[in-house]
Amino acid sequence: MSLIVPAGPLNARSLTEVAQESLRSLDGGGEWLPAATSAVIVVVDGLGSIQLRAHAGHARRLAGAMAKKDVARSVFPSTTAAALTSTLTGAWPGEHGLVGYRILDPAQGVLANQLNGYERDGLDPVTWQRATTVFERAHADGRAAFAVGLAEFAGSGFTAAVLRGARYIAEDGVRARLATAYGLASAHPGSVVYCYLPEVDKAGHRHGVASDAWVAALEDVDAAFAAPVPAGVGVVVTADHGMIDVPRHRHILLRDGDPRLDGVALVGGEPRLLHLYLEDDARADEVADVWRRADDGTADIATRAEAIASGLFGDVHPDVEARIGDVLVAARGTWAFYDDRLDDKRPQDMVGQHGSTTPEEMTVPLIRLGSYAR
Repeated sequence: MSLIVPAGPLNARSLTEVAQESLRSLDGGGEWLPAATSAVIVVVDGLGSIQLRAHAGHARRLAGAMAKKDVARSVFPSTTAAALTSTLTGAWPGEHGLVGYRILDPAQGVLANQLNGYERDGLDPVTWQRATTVFERAHADGRAAFAVGLAEFAGSGFTAAVLRGARYIAEDGVRARLATAYGLASAHPGSVVYCYLPEVDKAGHRHGVASDAWVAALEDVDAAFAAPVPAGVGVVVTADHGMIDVPRHRHILLRDGDPRLDGVALVGGEPRLLHLYLEDDARADEVADVWRRADDGTADIATRAEAIASGLFGDVHPDVEARIGDVLVAARGTWAFYDDRLDDKRPQDMVGQHGSTTPEEMTVPLIRLGSYAR
C-alpha cells in the first residue's frame, strides 16, 4: 500500500511556528528567536532550501546567512494557498481550510481556485479562511501590522483571507518592497511586517529551476538583502514551498476511458497533488485501490480518511473535511498528472512545479537576520 508520507528533515521546524514565534520575540524572546523591537517576515515564494544551497553562488548573502540547520518543513500540500496561510496564521491546513490549490466548495459543489477564485467562485474570504492571522493577533496586542507586496494583489480575495488585520502597502520592485518593510518596522516599534517576493516562483513555473530567468530572479532577490537591517529589527526569511522541474515526458495525461477516472466527478488540486472528488455511488477505498494497482512508481495514494488519520493536514475541522478530496494522489519523483479532458492545455506548459512531498518541495529556508541573527 502506497500511503502519502511527506519528506524532509524530521527535526526541522514547521512553517506553522513562524508567526507565533515572531510575536513572542516582541515580548522579550521566544523558544528560538531572541528579542526584537519589530519583526519582519519575508517570504520568497518557491525558494526551497535545496535549490538555494545548489545555487549558493548566485545568492551569496542568503546562502551565507543560512546555517545547516536553518531550514523548515512546509505543510501538506506544499502549495502557496495552504503553506502561506499556515505561515501567517500558525494553523495547519486542516484548521484554516485552504487545503489545496483548487478544492471543492461543498456548499456549491464546484471547484474553487484558492489563489484567484474568490470573486469568480463566490467564496467569502473572511469566512472561508477560518484561522486568526498573525496581524489580527498583533492588533489584539496593540501592535501595528503591515503587509508589503505587489499592487496587483492588494484587493484580491486571497489577500483578504490571509492578510486580515494588516495594512497593505504596494511596491513594485524587489528592493523597494524589502526597503519599505524595513522602514515600516523601524518607524513602528513593536510592529509585525510581512514582505512577499514572488519573482523566483514565477520564473520557476515558467522556465524551470536553474534556468537563466530563475537564476536572474534569485540574484535580484539576493541583491536586495545587501541593505542593512535597521537596529533592533528581527528578520526571518523563509518560503512557502520549494520547486521541482517536471519534463514533458513525465506528464501523465488522464483521458476518457482511463479506469483511474471511473467514479471520479471532479479532479481538483494541481498536477503534483490531485484531489479526486467522487460520484455519490463511488467508494473511496475502491478508487484508491484502482490507482494503486495502476501505479508504477509514479505516485502515492491515500483516501481522505487515511490522510486525516495520519495527520497530513494537521487537525481537521469538521467544516473543512469535505473540502479535501475523497482520494489524494501525490506525485513521486518528477511526475505530474493532468486532466487531459480539459480544453485549456496551458498548465501543461508549466516547468517548475510543487504540491507534493519530495524534499525539494517540502524543505524551505529559515534564515535569521538583524536582531534574530545567530
